[in-house]
Amino acid sequence: MIDSHRREINYLRVSITDRCNLRCEYCMPKEGVSVLGHEDILRYEEILRVVKASMKIGIVKVRVTGGEPLIRRGVVEFIRELCSLGLKDAGLTTNGILLEDFAGPLFNAGLRRINISLDSLDPEKYGKITRGGDISRVIRGIRTAHDAGFFPIKINFVVLKGFNEDEILPFVRLTLDKPFQVRFIELMPVGRNARLNEARYLSNDSVMDTISREYTMHPLDARGAADGPAYLFKIDGAAGEIGFIHSGSGHICERCNRLRLTADGHLRACLLREGETDIKSALRAGCSDAELEKMIRTAIDRKPAGRPCIEKKPSIKKCGKEMSAIGG
Repeated sequence: MIDSHRREINYLRVSITDRCNLRCEYCMPKEGVSVLGHEDILRYEEILRVVKASMKIGIVKVRVTGGEPLIRRGVVEFIRELCSLGLKDAGLTTNGILLEDFAGPLFNAGLRRINISLDSLDPEKYGKITRGGDISRVIRGIRTAHDAGFFPIKINFVVLKGFNEDEILPFVRLTLDKPFQVRFIELMPVGRNARLNEARYLSNDSVMDTISREYTMHPLDARGAADGPAYLFKIDGAAGEIGFIHSGSGHICERCNRLRLTADGHLRACLLREGETDIKSALRAGCSDAELEKMIRTAIDRKPAGRPCIEKKPSIKKCGKEMSAIGG
């Protein structure tokens, strides 16, 4: 699937719930955001039908997201069915709170790739940013996933000015002895907290400067067509890798290869543009596979070249939906 800007679209992110067991400050309000009932979100069989239709026209990579996907009942069996479809790459993003219990069953279901969101190694700071999360559960989950055989294990670190920039080097050191991929992600102006998030923004240029004063980084240039937006580097002698996702400074749109399927059944071609395609209504009206494929192709045809405004800082133009409702 080649869009109108000559990008190959081969990556589908699928949110299976907008609910979460944490309330991270930059992601959702303290009271939570979900107003969706059981019938408002896509059923697993509907999600699988969308994935199958997408695979026919070029999708080779699917990442399951939320909210927190591990809180949805039946997630392991869903992952088993997803992994049986023959995708080149099937992965899952989690906050890690429930991973200690789910790592083994997920691995046995066929999953091999996992992303874990972790923005501090300090228990007090982690509890603050997540509004009550227990970091010890996440650490145990990471260890369990590593012992189970997951590879790669990617740790997503959202850099927040004035909060966790002093932990950049400790996160880099996680890659020295373990084959983890630590990814530094710029904060984006999304949802109700967009203005506050802009004040917390720190560019990855600053992060790279901090790391370069301590370590020599070597770029890893080989990229697959379905790879995500991270620019990858390796430190001399390190078992793992570090990555940089320039989601705020605007270096990723020209390489964007993804669509997003929201929990309530809308196909979204761009994170920061509000246009969506209502897939759920078509599915429940009995659309044919050919009609479903046509809707997916139409969404791709409408995919913009970039966000509404790309600057050297996050755009004032923000996404109105919460990140938890979109699926990241």
